[in-house]
This record gives sequence, structure tokens and C-alpha cells, in this order.
Amino acid sequence: MAHFIDRRLNGKNKSTVNRQRFLRRHKQQIKESIADAVNKRSITDVESGEDITIPNRDIREPSFHQGRGGQREVVHPGNDQFSPGDRIERPQGGGGQGGAGEGQASPDGEGQDEFVFQISKDEYLDLLFEDLELPNLEKNQLNKIVEWKTFRSGYKSSGVPANIAIVKSLQNSLARRTAMTAAKRRQLRELEKTLDLLMNTEPAQPFEEERIKEEIQGLRQKISSVPFIDTFDLRYKNYERRPQPSSQAVMFCLMDVSGSMDQATKDMAKRFYILLYLFLNRTYKNVDVVFIRHHTQAKEVDEHEFFYSQETGGTIVSSALRLMNEIVKKRYSPAEWNIYAAQASDGDNWADDSPGCRELLDKEILPVTRYYSYIEITRRAHQTLWREYEALQASHSNFAMQNIRSVEDIFPVFRELFKKQVS
Repeated sequence: MAHFIDRRLNGKNKSTVNRQRFLRRHKQQIKESIADAVNKRSITDVESGEDITIPNRDIREPSFHQGRGGQREVVHPGNDQFSPGDRIERPQGGGGQGGAGEGQASPDGEGQDEFVFQISKDEYLDLLFEDLELPNLEKNQLNKIVEWKTFRSGYKSSGVPANIAIVKSLQNSLARRTAMTAAKRRQLRELEKTLDLLMNTEPAQPFEEERIKEEIQGLRQKISSVPFIDTFDLRYKNYERRPQPSSQAVMFCLMDVSGSMDQATKDMAKRFYILLYLFLNRTYKNVDVVFIRHHTQAKEVDEHEFFYSQETGGTIVSSALRLMNEIVKKRYSPAEWNIYAAQASDGDNWADDSPGCRELLDKEILPVTRYYSYIEITRRAHQTLWREYEALQASHSNFAMQNIRSVEDIFPVFRELFKKQVS
């Protein structure tokens, strides 16, 4: 079997060219691992990098080898039990009888190793929010909100091994070696011409010929000692994020903090809103985010109070909707702003208040909103608020609702609500 081995020097024993190719080839497995990682993280640790684990069988590289065929005999040392044609039984328990390892072997003798590698914060967030967007975004006022996109932007002299530009680096290497050896090569050619003249001239001058030969040998050694490639030659592909003018938008985050929302339910709501907040900041620039907490009364709060305040009480959902409607009329004209909202609740509400919520959304909020998403976090049977909102979903294309039952549902629901639309 023939093997091709990449022996180029690189930091930390990583391949200088294969990291990005690896991420592209195994994107699906990596995205599945990231989705699992989101569910396991605390709400304060969503934005850092991640250790990704994928099955070893999914990362096997292709290899070149001799084709099957012909006959081959191999003598293995120490064989005193088997003859050609004997069938060897599979070992029980996946290993030899004398094994004392701590790993868990499969009963059929086959197992699966796992490959673990680290991705950076930027790679993690890029994969986390890939193929997501704000639905129904219209360019009603340019140059207010900026969407960031990544573009190639020349080369730079430092970077990560995954972004090395091989052709550019080899061009620099050739230029450097040419510059460092050009004078020596000219001198070498002149000495070789001089040596030819001396050898064809009478009388012979052996001492002069020997001196010139030594000089020629010294020049050749100096030329050969110039390294083929040096760290000075290396160039890396440069990427930069450029702002793409879009339109201005505001996202209203409405969270129920009433007494019926226990701590686990509040934590799931916070996880959802942290994902939403990171997505907006990662993908867009200058999106206004309005945080509203409510129990029997609604209040506009800042980011810190929204996520960490301990205030609680009864439940009147319409108070948050009325406050949102007031803020839209005062600060966010629908003619100039794309208005979005995400509401999270456990569905518990005063029965008399739920019809009022539906009417307020139907008459006041949804006509001026680009997209409104409602997330109900509960394992119980849905109550009146869900049923009232179901009527809205049937009659308004810009209204979406999803149910989150456990932490594992948060990321799939988030992706479903903000997946990129097919035009």
C-alpha cells in the first residue's frame, strides 16, 4: 500500500491546509455536536468555543493502495497454531481473554472510537447560526442596520495554519531564494568560465586551478544552504467581515416572569433569548433590542435586569403586549422599522385575559410586525392562551408558535423559527 504523508512544518501538529476542508467535509456531524453542546451549556457560557466529538468512522480519509488480485503469501512470526485456509473465530467480548482495559467493548467484537477537536468561538458561532435570518426583512430605510458578510481580502503574513496560501507562499519562497543566490550564481558562472580557461591554457597552473575549485565548491554549498521555504515566505489568506447595508430593525423580547414560571422554565426561556441575542449581534449590526418582563405588570428593562432580576408575581400577558404597542407607537414607526417580537411563557394566564391578548395582537401588533414568534415552555396540556394564539397562526402568515418541553428542544425550535426562507 502506498501512503502520501504531509511533512510540512506547522504548529501544534495540525495540518496546515486541512482544517477548513475538514470542517466543510464533516459539517453535518459538527453541527449535530454543536446542537448537543448548546443544550449542555449553562446560560452564561453560550458564546465560547467548544470541544466537538464525532465518531471515528466518519472521519476516515481516502488512501491509495494496490488493487486487489493476485496471490500473496505472508509469514507471520510466532504462528504455531494456524495453517492456510483456517477460519479464525471472532473473540468473545470484543477483545482477547487476557485484556484488562477499562474501555467498553461491544459484544460482537467491533467498536467505535471518537475523535475530539476544538473549534474556536468564531467557528462555533458561524456554524451555530448558519442558514438563519430575520424573516420578512425589508429594506425600508437603508444604512441603518448593517448585515455582516465575510469576504476574501488579499493576504497577510500571519494567521492560522488552516488559512495558509500555498501558491503565494511558494512564490515568495522562489523570489527570496532567487534574490539570495543571484549574486552567488553569477560569481559561480564566472569562476567556472575562468576554470575552463585555465585548464585549456599552457603552461598548467595547478595551484590556481585548485583555488578556484575550492571557491566554486564553497559557492555551491552556500547556494544549497539557502532553505527552500522559510517562515518569512508564508502568506495566509485574509478574510474580513464587511458591512452590507440592509434596513433597520427592532426585536422585542417579552418574557413571562410570573410565579407559575419555576426556575427551570425561566432558565429555558433565558437560554432561548441568549441564543436570539447572540444571533442578532453576530449577524446584524445596530439592531435595537427591547427587553420587556411581565407578571401582572409589564416593565421595559435593560439586558442585565432582563436576565438576572428575581422579581415575580401573578400573570397578565396582555400587560406586556400593551407596553410593546405603546413603545412601537412612540419610538418605532412601522414605515421606517422592521418590527420583530419573541414572546416566551408557560401558557398560564388569566382566562379572561387570553381573548384580549388575541384581539390586541390581531388588531394592533401583527399588522405592523414583520414577524412575531410565541414560545410556550411547558410539559402540561395547553391552556387558553395557546388556543387563542392558534387562531392567530391560522389567519396570519407572520405569526409562528412553538412548544418547548425540555432543554433539548430549545435549539431545534430556535432554528425552526428563524430558518432562512427559500425564495
